[in-house]
Amino acid sequence: SGVAIGVNRSTPPERIPGSYLLRFDLVVGSSIEVGALGRLHLDAGSHYYAGSAFGPGGVAARVARHVAGRGRPHWHVDRLRGLVPVREVWFSYAGRRLEHAWARALLALPGGRISAARFGASDCRCPGHLVHFRRSPSRTALATTLGGEGVHHWSACS
Repeated sequence: SGVAIGVNRSTPPERIPGSYLLRFDLVVGSSIEVGALGRLHLDAGSHYYAGSAFGPGGVAARVARHVAGRGRPHWHVDRLRGLVPVREVWFSYAGRRLEHAWARALLALPGGRISAARFGASDCRCPGHLVHFRRSPSRTALATTLGGEGVHHWSACS
């Protein structure tokens, strides 16, 4: 199928442009303030944020920023990262932006729904790039859903 899964890599992704998927787990529902979107309520469970990094530093720089929580909040996901750490990262170095397709694919999984309308999608027509599950899908389900374009997995926590 062309899917290359590097489970529990010891280093973050390389400094190559690509797309990424971040997993955040909320034990209890929480509210966050997100710029023009206003105050958003996020339910307990797993939230997956689909994004891309085609600027300087590629996937490695963007993922490192989100995992470490560095820098002033710029993207919607920075507000979420201020609330809870990144639990895992999926990424691809495909030469095209996959965040739109990945968000749609996650929504097609059983139990997937938009966490907050327009979150992460202010520059496109997607309903949102943050998808919620009461229970996180299995790694196999995620690999199959995201698969085909050199998808890798990295655990952000030991």
